[in-house]
Amino acid sequence: MPGPPEHRLRSSKPVTIHGCAQSGDLVGLQKKLHENPSLLNARNAVMAQTPLHVAAGYNKVAIVKFLLDWKGPEEIELEAKNMYGETPLHMAAKNGCNEAAKLLLDRGALLEAKANNGMTPLHLAVWHSLRVEDCSTVKTLLKYNADCNAVDKEGMTPLSHLSQGPNSEKLRVLLNWHLEEQRRRKAIEACSETKAKMAELEEALSNIVGLHDLKLQLRKWAKGMLLDERRRALGLKVSARRPPHMAFLGNPGTGKTMVARILGRLLHMVGILPTDKVTEVQRTDLVGEFVGHTGPKTRRKIKEAEGGILFVDEAYRLIPMQKSDDKDYGLEALEEIMSVMDSGKVVVIFAGYSEPMKRVISSNEGFCRRVTKFFYFNDFNSKELAEITHLKMNNQPEDNMLYGFKLHPSCSIDAIAKLIEEVTTDKQRKEMNGGLVDPMLLNARDNLDHRLDFDCIDTDDLTTITKEDLDAGLRLILQ
Repeated sequence: MPGPPEHRLRSSKPVTIHGCAQSGDLVGLQKKLHENPSLLNARNAVMAQTPLHVAAGYNKVAIVKFLLDWKGPEEIELEAKNMYGETPLHMAAKNGCNEAAKLLLDRGALLEAKANNGMTPLHLAVWHSLRVEDCSTVKTLLKYNADCNAVDKEGMTPLSHLSQGPNSEKLRVLLNWHLEEQRRRKAIEACSETKAKMAELEEALSNIVGLHDLKLQLRKWAKGMLLDERRRALGLKVSARRPPHMAFLGNPGTGKTMVARILGRLLHMVGILPTDKVTEVQRTDLVGEFVGHTGPKTRRKIKEAEGGILFVDEAYRLIPMQKSDDKDYGLEALEEIMSVMDSGKVVVIFAGYSEPMKRVISSNEGFCRRVTKFFYFNDFNSKELAEITHLKMNNQPEDNMLYGFKLHPSCSIDAIAKLIEEVTTDKQRKEMNGGLVDPMLLNARDNLDHRLDFDCIDTDDLTTITKEDLDAGLRLILQ
């Protein structure tokens, strides 16, 4: 006998793919997907949930597995969000669907995905556990290292939601134990990363000859900044360091640009700067020839340097020799640079000869307030120049003309130092400093080519620069 009309109406209502997911009707769901693959990530009318949301929220493990394994024109949206911003993992967590949660996590579901209210799956799993006194989903999320310190939009962690009661106490013990474990792991990871970064800095510093005071200061900075980084990694709130604007004082060729590049890498490494780029500028890059040209020209260079270091070489040239020189626009360029030094967008290094740089320091009352570190780059002596020669020969990139060449064993550091001492004067060394090394080596290679015969087939002879070649290369520079 047929049932009442209302019963017949209910039973004749078509079952949707979401209904199959909710009831666990795998055959029905498979049929619907094969007929219309676009239903894979279809949203239902009320909650805007996908079939994966529904299956995960009802712990229909076979359906979840089938959907995750589906091979078709569309891919399953593992991080699809419903109207509350919840992912399928949120749905599994809030309903204590432990097996579904495991499947999702094994496929890479985001542990720290946040719903519209800022809650993570762990927040919701804790809520569910408080209601039903079942901690299994919480344990699963913690096993996958869910963050016990995650904060929702009300500033509450999963622990903050615990109240009084036996199950709350059980959850509190569980969460606190994992919290300490996470802190311990973070401390070990942070320590390991800090040591690796410090080793990277030490390797860079090993390529700097001399400048012992500067290297000591760089190590102090690096240690302090890396320790700050570790403090933050452990969840400690510490104040940010001020951008370290600097002045490099010394003659050309003393390594100022090289140190600036190492600093760029260091400041980027510890998160003070978003990039490690160093933008080198001189007066001609900043100062215009007519009224109104300098400001825009300088601002363009500052914009180019944002996120890194603006290295102003021969900065003293921005200040006119005579105060009465009202046609000089260098001061305008300096003021433009000074105006952005408190923004945190760029670190500025002013470089130049020690004496003329005094004009820059005294030209602007805010200079010494903003430029807090002054480094003096001393001239290189003969032995240091010889050490630089060895460093350059041992670290040649493939695109360098000296790549593949080596120094003869007789070209020891002491031997090269003695040669430089004999051939050059104090004045010449002070004027050139490290700038003497590259031309000396390139001239030495030319001399090697000049003295070799085409009959030479000995590979050592073809690629070995001798003391004779260095002597000739050095004398050619001084001519």
